[in-house]
Amino acid sequence: MIIETERLYLRQLTQSDFGSLCKILQDEKTMYAYNGAFSDAEVQEWLDRQLARYAEYGFGLWAAVLKETDEMIGQCGLTMQEWNGRQVLEIGYLFRREYWHNGYAAEAAKACKEYAFSHLGAEEVCSIIRDTNTASQNVALRNGMTKQNEIMIKHYRGVDMPHYLYSVKL
Repeated sequence: MIIETERLYLRQLTQSDFGSLCKILQDEKTMYAYNGAFSDAEVQEWLDRQLARYAEYGFGLWAAVLKETDEMIGQCGLTMQEWNGRQVLEIGYLFRREYWHNGYAAEAAKACKEYAFSHLGAEEVCSIIRDTNTASQNVALRNGMTKQNEIMIKHYRGVDMPHYLYSVKL
């Protein structure tokens, strides 16, 4: 376990989490900000990318496990991302749709922010959020972040997707 909150614990993903990741990444509605559900190969690439991040940085997106049931209900964590030509430390979160609107993303994101400041010595953390993803924007706001006056266009799956940068400093 890396982080514990009131209702969740966050731990590194392992290959045995593939099925749980599929429940998130292969749900069309959950993945609307990514322009659609992932194939099995794309889920495996996602998982491999997290494992590589753990090896390189010591962090990445972590499994968000509900303490009550010991079930992986989402993922939340820290990643290095490019934002308009510079590297930023991002808090990312993605939860199974049936667990939306229960405060889990905000709870996990706040814990990741605290971890970044206290354990990694970060001076600033960000969330990069698609312009149409108001739910994730609201999580960023609840995490004390403010929307910056920058937009970046990500080209993903053949679509130009405007993204906003939300950030908070120590």
